Amino acid sequence: MRKQTITTLNKKIKDCQKCPRLSTYIRDVAKTKVRRFKEESYYGRPLSGFGDIKAKLLIIGLAPAAHGGNRTGRMFTGDSSGDWVAKVMHKTGFANIPISQTTNDGLVLNNAYITAAVRCAPPQNKPTKEEMQNCHPYLEQELQILGNVTTILCLGKIAYDPTCKLLQVKPEKFGHNKTFHYNTITVITSYHPSKQNTQTGRLSWSDWYAVFKKAKKLAR
Repeated sequence: MRKQTITTLNKKIKDCQKCPRLSTYIRDVAKTKVRRFKEESYYGRPLSGFGDIKAKLLIIGLAPAAHGGNRTGRMFTGDSSGDWVAKVMHKTGFANIPISQTTNDGLVLNNAYITAAVRCAPPQNKPTKEEMQNCHPYLEQELQILGNVTTILCLGKIAYDPTCKLLQVKPEKFGHNKTFHYNTITVITSYHPSKQNTQTGRLSWSDWYAVFKKAKKLAR
């Protein structure tokens, strides 16, 4: 029943056109592409979450990358952020392989489900407040369907704020590797593994790994 429900929700997300700006942008990106992916077919539609529907750990990102998830059709797949996510999840036992390149690469998540605050790649990675509000019901429905979630890992402040809205609590000061307890849910916050953070040293591999080690301990 849970699998059928998540499938219905994912179809609704895939067909969503609530945000004209985002709908236009992801279609345009899929059409114009970039030189390194010129020969590939882009997905160019809103993305649903993916992973273990019985998961205790829910990972919430910002939005699909224009030439990552928007191209491949899966969150954190086919870009540098996805490389960091797959590698650390494999190292901590949440994933069966350390790569996330295509939807048919064989990646399987264990006790973890990945989603995002916004389902379409936004221009300059900056969704508007209205666009985030439009997407929020999908996040609410996912949490209800998954049912077993005890721990939420927020990748970036744009993921943390809607998580607080989801749990009906006031956001606290955001920072890396902070832990908050909201009723029955434990929330962990982390810097997003974007190039802006990983290549500048703001997010080191050891600090990134520490977050997932904590998540592994909490989501047993």
